[in-house]
Amino acid sequence: MGKVILDITMSLDGFIAGPNISSKLPLGEGGLRLHDWIFGAKTDKDDMILQELTETSGAVILGRRTYDDAIEDAWGGVSPFHVPAFVVSGEEPEEAIGDSSFIFVTDGIESTIRQAQAVAGDKNVWVMGGANLAQQYIEAGLLDEMQIHVAPVLLCKGTPLFKYIGIDLIELESTRVLETPGAIHLRYRIVKP
Repeated sequence: MGKVILDITMSLDGFIAGPNISSKLPLGEGGLRLHDWIFGAKTDKDDMILQELTETSGAVILGRRTYDDAIEDAWGGVSPFHVPAFVVSGEEPEEAIGDSSFIFVTDGIESTIRQAQAVAGDKNVWVMGGANLAQQYIEAGLLDEMQIHVAPVLLCKGTPLFKYIGIDLIELESTRVLETPGAIHLRYRIVKP
């Protein structure tokens, strides 16, 4: 069985999206700047990080708000993932938009991991966000690793990654640091008690 890995980009001041998120601006105002390392002036190291993530992932988990905000305009109704994508949701959508590679799970984050791991086999499960979902997985202790890409920008407002993660200390072990002009790529193993 593979690992459960949160992989997400944030600003230096901890935001994963700017303010005023909508389907037209799924990363909020200024939020696209976070992903210059993917869509802008990316380097061979940036490409390596992306390739490694996609090649080692057998399933993706995302939150309902991420799906709702990105599916039509940002993703054009088609999943950008080449593996099954599990959407954690309080309820099934009345009408799913786009292709059928999105699987809606309404019975919690633990069930979502079990289903994603069953599909992923020996590959990893990539938890991509948004922030609320990431916080739930961190607080529940369900992640094995976090790969955080820190973009060299201060958004100053928006959606913070680490706002609600509980009150207990979470030990991390640094396993990789790669620096590129577009981001510092940090990988941490979560030390389980």
